[in-house]
Amino acid sequence: MTPVELSRTVLRAVRCAVEEGELDVAVPERVVVAPPGGGGCGDYATGVALQLARPAGETPQRVAGILRAHLLRQRGIGEVVVTGPGFLNISLRGSAAVALVAEILAAGARYGESDVLGGRAVPLVVPREVRAVVHADVLRRILRSQGADAHIYADSPGDIRAHVHTHVHTHVHARTDLPLPSSWHTVLGVPDSLPALPAPDGDVAAPRVPVAPVPVAAPGALLGLGRDAARWASVYPAAHDRVVVSGEHLVQRESNPLFRVRYAHARVRAVARNAADLGFQGEPGETSSGRALLALLGDHPRVLAAAAAQRAPDRVARQLVGVADAVLPLLPDVLPLGEEKPSAAHRARLALAEAAGAVLAGGLDLLGIDAPDHL
Repeated sequence: MTPVELSRTVLRAVRCAVEEGELDVAVPERVVVAPPGGGGCGDYATGVALQLARPAGETPQRVAGILRAHLLRQRGIGEVVVTGPGFLNISLRGSAAVALVAEILAAGARYGESDVLGGRAVPLVVPREVRAVVHADVLRRILRSQGADAHIYADSPGDIRAHVHTHVHTHVHARTDLPLPSSWHTVLGVPDSLPALPAPDGDVAAPRVPVAPVPVAAPGALLGLGRDAARWASVYPAAHDRVVVSGEHLVQRESNPLFRVRYAHARVRAVARNAADLGFQGEPGETSSGRALLALLGDHPRVLAAAAAQRAPDRVARQLVGVADAVLPLLPDVLPLGEEKPSAAHRARLALAEAAGAVLAGGLDLLGIDAPDHL
């Protein structure tokens, strides 16, 4: 059960409570569910009881108790615990977690794609600046993954290379008449020229979507990182945050979030290869491991949709870091030890790890970054 499906399930519980006369409120259009915060438990939590308490003329705890009873009757719900002032903490049945892993493995790196934006035209208009073009390229990928017809346009006609007038040396921040090297677009994997936004075809044009993150002060240093690290450095900070280019973007240790993401993907692939050598493969099944990881994987479609809607590629990057940090502790328990034979638990843990690997590979591809099988 994905967060979207769970949200509909919670709405169904609210509707049932209203129809049975237990609550006198208007059923909201949507309910937010998310991984539980501090003091919470289970797979997901929602504050819908706090939202409905005042219009219902009841305490949040009373509303939560009513909704808990209805939620426990819904398919796929294992347990519901009320915590704090009235938060509903929901644990999914094991079969729902198994179905989620199977869904991800079937979709592979395309898990999370949808048609939520249904062919909507999105013209991304960018200034001739390195970070802006990288942002626009990543946004185009994310928007298209959600069904949008996204294209990138320059805010003025001409060749990007002839209009990016920022000195390439890292110690010079002043604007000059020196363009970036002609190969910078190749290094970053972005177009070397962009069309200007065409005149509208008809009376109504799609609204322009300006993409103008805080510019990189030293684009020469950014290019020196190479494609993968340069793209990550451009999109991992939020658009309103400044990019600080340093050697930390290249170090292969835990302090580097890009390294953790790519390392986690490579480790998943290595574990899968080792399992094949031992004669077994992943099969979705019941496992007590990876609760936090399952919640992140189930939340992935919502994160992609939100990143597209809010034009925020940094949300995808942060999601990948969360998945990487959650899957790495699982990996030592995937393979049998010593003379131990592969069991159903090993196969289930391997399937969960491979589902995480698929999300990491798909997310990195949306960012235009390589997902290595060996690192």
